[in-house]
Amino acid sequence: MNRLSGKTAVVTGGGSGIGLASAKRFIEEGAFVYIFGRRQEVLDTALATLGDNARAVQGSVSDLDDLDRLYATVKAERGELDILLANAGTGAFAALGEITPEHYQQIFDVNVKGVLFTVQKGLPLMKAGGSIILTGSTTGEMGTPQFSVYSATKAAVRNFARSWAQDLRGTGIRVNVLSPGPTRTDLALDVVGEAAFEAMGATTPIGRLGDPAETAAAAAFLASGDSSFMTGSEMFVDGGLAQV
Repeated sequence: MNRLSGKTAVVTGGGSGIGLASAKRFIEEGAFVYIFGRRQEVLDTALATLGDNARAVQGSVSDLDDLDRLYATVKAERGELDILLANAGTGAFAALGEITPEHYQQIFDVNVKGVLFTVQKGLPLMKAGGSIILTGSTTGEMGTPQFSVYSATKAAVRNFARSWAQDLRGTGIRVNVLSPGPTRTDLALDVVGEAAFEAMGATTPIGRLGDPAETAAAAAFLASGDSSFMTGSEMFVDGGLAQV
């Protein structure tokens, strides 16, 4: 399929996991993709797999100067932006009573401040028909032990989409949330641990962990005109975890 032919996309957290899988799927469907992430070596490895229709910009979504540099590059090279996947995120466990200001600050800086300014700074480059996709999580809907700060950030992301859909009335730009369930990524395995994560996958009605490519397929749908009557919505790719 070439649903994204000629379109320009930005994927934050695009060097690995769901971000990389989404960048790959966008390219397969015809887009030119900018991947953005903190670690240059990870970006370089990703570019080697993505090919000529990808470009990497190193930086952090929590650093506003880095975001300015990202969008200055997009504007200079492509002129405008059609698809923005605000995917960069971080997480760590801390139970109530053990949460520190540093734990709170780190996670909110990336998952809330980072999403907000990724979108706000990219918006001037977007035109009618553009699609903004925010990566949410099943944890925004469910109570999760020791994961309240991360979960709160994802609940904030869900309301960003609801509120921004109102702010974007009349622009022709859509904004939706894509919420994965337990998906096999290096970050998730590092945070949760492989055995615990496999056990979580087994609790889903489908009975396994998701693959990043499965979430990427949903991202491509939200990026394309096939989802043209969707805004302010949340799409779950979670094996049924938060649904039943």
